[in-house]
Amino acid sequence: MSDEPLSLSAATARMTATGQIFELDEQQVRGVVMTVWKHAPATLRDVLASTTRHAERDFLVYEERRTTFAEHYRRVATLSQRLHDAGVRAGDRVAIASRNLPDWVTAFWGIVITGAIAVPLNAWWTSDELHYGLIDSGARVLFVDEERLERVEPLFDDLIDLTSVVVVTANEAAGPYSSQHDRVRVISFNDFIGAVADDVIPIEVHIDPDDDAAMFYTSGTTGRPKGAVATHRNITTNLMNLFFIGQRATLRFGDGTDDTPKYPTANLLNIPLFHATGCLAVMVVNAAAGGTLVMMHHFDAGKALALIERERITAIGGVPTVVMQILDHPDFEQFDTSSVRLVSYGGAPAPPDIVRRIRKAFRLAQPGNGYGLTETAAAVALNSGPDYVERPDSCGTAVPVCRVAIVPDGHQGDEPPAPGGPSMVGEVWIKGPNVVRGYWNKPEETAKSFTNGWLHTGDIGRIDDDGFIYIVDRAKDMIIRGGENVYSVTVEAALFEHPDVADCAVIGIPHPTLGEEVAAVVVVRPGRSVRAEELSRHVAHRLARFEVPTRFFFRGEPLPRNPQGKVLKRELRESRPPCVSTKSLQSLTSL
Repeated sequence: MSDEPLSLSAATARMTATGQIFELDEQQVRGVVMTVWKHAPATLRDVLASTTRHAERDFLVYEERRTTFAEHYRRVATLSQRLHDAGVRAGDRVAIASRNLPDWVTAFWGIVITGAIAVPLNAWWTSDELHYGLIDSGARVLFVDEERLERVEPLFDDLIDLTSVVVVTANEAAGPYSSQHDRVRVISFNDFIGAVADDVIPIEVHIDPDDDAAMFYTSGTTGRPKGAVATHRNITTNLMNLFFIGQRATLRFGDGTDDTPKYPTANLLNIPLFHATGCLAVMVVNAAAGGTLVMMHHFDAGKALALIERERITAIGGVPTVVMQILDHPDFEQFDTSSVRLVSYGGAPAPPDIVRRIRKAFRLAQPGNGYGLTETAAAVALNSGPDYVERPDSCGTAVPVCRVAIVPDGHQGDEPPAPGGPSMVGEVWIKGPNVVRGYWNKPEETAKSFTNGWLHTGDIGRIDDDGFIYIVDRAKDMIIRGGENVYSVTVEAALFEHPDVADCAVIGIPHPTLGEEVAAVVVVRPGRSVRAEELSRHVAHRLARFEVPTRFFFRGEPLPRNPQGKVLKRELRESRPPCVSTKSLQSLTSL
């Protein structure tokens, strides 16, 4: 018998055969025929119900607080009733604006099993940005931590749809809270949820697989965040996608535990839950798999190493920044990290030598790099194990329910052209049951990005003869800093408000740990002068910390533009220096 691992195609064929859990089917999804997972859970209610099989295992660990699956289920079921009592009905939007806390997770599940739409808002947003998200979504109820409460409370008069604000804290004894507002009730999470009965069950409500479940905000071509609306089918498809990817890797390469201790699955959650990755690819998947989710107040590499040792963490990842900070910690060798089996990441360019460093530092861990978008409810492809070692610049092959096409510039039509070979470079289009239905209340933006079930990603890539996807550029002016999306138009608008700025362009430049850092190319008005530090403070007063440029380039000639007046940002990136001089700043932000 050959010791060679199964090929990708052979493993896929075996796992998707008739009668297997990953059997494929053809169904109409919102009027478009698609390949689907035949045995995927219909809705997130079904996923939550399945978690009772792990009743006595720890689901959530936060500092000294531990919550079992049984306790979590009862709290979620109770919360669904309290939301119904508060007037929340199917299709209503309920927002969450908080750092990662156990009650964030409970709130999400309580919302979606009630038939309402969970709206995670970026906890790093300023008051103005939170105001926009709450107005745009029309949220009826807001779950918020104390820091975000200070930002939104002055906005209550404008938030005409908002009726209740539920305050989540790390301190279970926090509260009570009061509000001077005659329309908006402010109440602690524990007071809102009240007594939790041992035999409680969720509120009865019918949910269809293609009903809306969650809305994650992502920047768009207008510079204003857009709410990408994910259905229950989108999210359960992503769940099956990740289960399939993991089990196929095990089938091909084994799990590395034949002669070593086996540990229950435990994932270190070191990325925000308000991202599709943190919520859908980590939290929901761990819930369905019966895995423990170990949460942190904020990411700190030293504390992360201590948690890996204490909780016998089996999976870490998020964005390359997190992995690099753990590997670079001076006390890395002092901690027992032998339980780690998977180190995966995405969301930002990864340093070329990260695969080698992971394999050296974690003897039994498989490195992995994935590709997906908010608009695909997370995962489309994942490259792991020996495949990743062989092709470290690829994000892997698409899951069987996703079609990925490369569309050359200038293509006309709603369907992609026939494959053009591994040398063809163009925009990446994706079709599958995990692609969201569109953007909330933005029909024009939806029409630009979604046609006949195809998502036009705005990413530029190619596909080799073996189906491995390579993302080579981003067509949209998006910067991904440590996994955070920074839209250049927003930052440019803030810079243009400074009286000394005549012209500017914001670009991403490589950073050894963040993947990219935000840089601004500035043309100063004649006869004026301004320092980089002043511009940084100016932007910091208007935008979230991660959006503030940490590098400034001052240019003595006009910005290069095409005939339509668009700044040629690629030329700016490629021409510095000599055409620009650099004013360096210490980073003003931290993850």
